[in-house]
Amino acid sequence: MNLEVFSIGTSGMMPLPGRFLTSALVRRDGDLYLFDAGEGTQVSLKMLNLKWKKIDSIFISHMHADHVTGLPGILMLSSQVDRAEPLYIYGPEKLKEYVDQNRRILDMYINYEIIVVPVEEGLVMEKDEFSVYAFPLSHTKPCFGYCLVEKNRKGEFFPEKAEALGVPKGPLWGALQRGESVRTDDGRIVESSFVMGPERAGRKFSYITDSLYFPQIADFVRGSDILFCEGMFDSSLKDDAHSKKHMTAREAAMIARDGNVGKLCLQHYSPRYSKEELKILLKEAQEVFPDTILTKDRMSFDIPLKD
Repeated sequence: MNLEVFSIGTSGMMPLPGRFLTSALVRRDGDLYLFDAGEGTQVSLKMLNLKWKKIDSIFISHMHADHVTGLPGILMLSSQVDRAEPLYIYGPEKLKEYVDQNRRILDMYINYEIIVVPVEEGLVMEKDEFSVYAFPLSHTKPCFGYCLVEKNRKGEFFPEKAEALGVPKGPLWGALQRGESVRTDDGRIVESSFVMGPERAGRKFSYITDSLYFPQIADFVRGSDILFCEGMFDSSLKDDAHSKKHMTAREAAMIARDGNVGKLCLQHYSPRYSKEELKILLKEAQEVFPDTILTKDRMSFDIPLKD
C-alpha cells in the first residue's frame, strides 16, 4: 500500500518563477488528497503528470488568497474528464460561499457533484483504512492544520505457529488472519492471537501552514512520519512574523522536535528569500531538528509501511 507525499507549491503570499503558491498532495493506493490549492496548483499537477481525476478530497486550511486561488482552476479542470464520484472540499465556513460564488460568476460547467464540508476540530473524514483530522491554528483568519492518519494494520501471521498448533493450511489460516478463532480436527480451539503478532502502526502525514507558534501544535502532529510546516521567516524577523501570525523556521523545528516526527519539510516561504537565501531557514531549523529539509515544488516523498 503506497503512501506518497508531493509538494505542489512552496511559496507564500505570491507565486515566483519555479515556486508556486502553497499546496501539497497525498497519493494513497492511487487516490489523491489535496491540501490547499494556491495559485499554480493545476500547473504543478500537470508537470507531475498526476491524474487529477483521482482527487478524492481537498482540504483547505484557511480563506487567504494564496491558499485558495488555485481552487477554481482545479474545479474546472476536473470537468474535462469523466467523473462519477463527488468531490469533497473541506475547510472553514466561508469556503462554501467562495466555491458557490466562483461557480456562479464564472458560469462554470461542472459535470460532477461538489460537496463542501465545514471543518471543526477533530475527525473530518473517515475511510476504511485511514482518517483525516483537523486542529485549530492561530492566524488572522480561522485556520486549520490537518493530519492524515492510517489505522493500525493487523499483526504479522506466523504460519509455523499455525502448523505447530495443528491448523491445516487453507481456509482456517485465512480465518485466523481475519481475527477469528478456529477449531482443529481434534476439537481444540485455536485463537487468532496464538498465531498473529501485535498490531502494526499506520503511517501519519501532517500539514501546517500560517500560524503563530504555540506548544500544543506538537501534540496534534505527534508521531508524524512527515510534517509539512511553514517556515515563513528566519529568527531575525521574528517580530515581523508574529505580527502577521506566522512562525519562523526555528519554531517549526521546535514543533517537529517536540512532536517526535520523522522528517520536517519546510514550506510556505516568504518571497523575500531567494533560492540561495532559503539556506538561512534550513540552517536555523536544523540546529533544532536535524532531519529537516527545504521542500521544493514537485518534490516527492515515499512513506514506507511500518513493520
